[in-house]
Amino acid sequence: MKDHKIAEGRIQTLKEGDANEEGKYVLYWMQQSQRTHWNHALEYAIARANELDCAVVVGFGLMDDYPEANARHYTFMLEGLKDVGEALSDRKCKFVLRFGHPAEVALELGKDARLIVCDRGYLRHQRAWRSQLADQAECPVIQVESDIVVPVEQASEKQEYAARTIRKKLMGQYQDYLEEPKGGNPQKDGRYLSVSGEPVRNIPKMVEQMSVDHSVPAVSELFKGGQSEAERVFENFLDNHFSDYDEHRNQPQTDDVSHMSKYLHFGHVAPAYLLHRVKEAKHHSKNRESFIEELLVRRELSINYCYYAKEDYDRFKGLPDWALETLEDHKSDERDPSYRLQTLEEAKTDDAYWNAAMMEMKHTGYMHNYMRMYWGKRIIAWAPTPSTAFKWALHLNNKYFLDGRDCNSFANVSWLFGQHDRGWTERPIFGKVRIMKQSGLKRKFKPDQYVEKVEELSGEKINGG
Repeated sequence: MKDHKIAEGRIQTLKEGDANEEGKYVLYWMQQSQRTHWNHALEYAIARANELDCAVVVGFGLMDDYPEANARHYTFMLEGLKDVGEALSDRKCKFVLRFGHPAEVALELGKDARLIVCDRGYLRHQRAWRSQLADQAECPVIQVESDIVVPVEQASEKQEYAARTIRKKLMGQYQDYLEEPKGGNPQKDGRYLSVSGEPVRNIPKMVEQMSVDHSVPAVSELFKGGQSEAERVFENFLDNHFSDYDEHRNQPQTDDVSHMSKYLHFGHVAPAYLLHRVKEAKHHSKNRESFIEELLVRRELSINYCYYAKEDYDRFKGLPDWALETLEDHKSDERDPSYRLQTLEEAKTDDAYWNAAMMEMKHTGYMHNYMRMYWGKRIIAWAPTPSTAFKWALHLNNKYFLDGRDCNSFANVSWLFGQHDRGWTERPIFGKVRIMKQSGLKRKFKPDQYVEKVEELSGEKINGG
């Protein structure tokens, strides 16, 4: 069965077997790919349901204690799930959201399934959930990759050292994975199946009633979740900002960026769809090349890192040996100034540019990518030890960013300390790890304009030297 138009490299059988003859539907356990447009797993599930002459149920497990998630993250995600429920109803699929451990929700719904389809995640807990499902399900389980362009094993069989070592491998394959998946609609209407779930209606009230960290508020006025919003934002980028993307993508005082990272994080948009749209922009070759470098090469290098590093992708000890050695050699170097975590979190350092970056993160859930690098490098300079700096950077990153807590985050934080980089001239504190200083910002762009931009966004005066 190949009428779904999905590359075979995206499809993996996690549990073999014949479809359950007693089942009532094909279950798509949606967890990572939270959308209906360009969702390879959904289209595969629909195609299999039509083959088996049954309906489709899409199930989602909502847990209160997802690692490091807070009210900001849950609000954005639920905005997307509301979108999903409405779009699935239009396609005659039943959407079922249940509170509980995701794998256990999938197993419960899977008891009445002919077969189970799931999407894919690369973090430890995501992989453990899918292993649990495959071990305990009573019917076949098929995993379909939809959140990266080139499936990770197809791109490389090992952990890559840097962008330069994976770039050629990705560029030689990615166009084979850009075809839009099409499964049509289910022939059997599943909307009226008697499968219970929770409605997604009053999102603020839903989040308020959940046992999550409420200290970090939602940012829906600036960034709203959902596939329709993701595509609207991206079309605005193509129409109004893409022509300046290559020139301005390292200019934080501008806003010529796609803002797609948060939508990619929650699976509200497919990277293959974004590349497909960008390839249609025929008169912007430099901008297209820069965008492909960021979305394809850099993002999928991060996923390669988490997949092959396995247990150590979010740990200081997972850094390259040369970086660990040089940071250890300079562990006792004097920090002047040095700051506590609380001072950093309150954006009260003597560096106005760094404070602006921290304020942008806290108030918007976003920070321009160039400032993310500077922000992290200064934490290394100010924290008492390199391992403490790693811990602080990851904590703040995951707490405030909408796109925190994913492969990009773990790889980006590790990059600050030498991952996917090389040794440079040896300096105090950093050793041979790349350094970024305030003077470099002034050479590269207009940081005072960036401060003004963040002051307007936050409504607060930013202080510092």
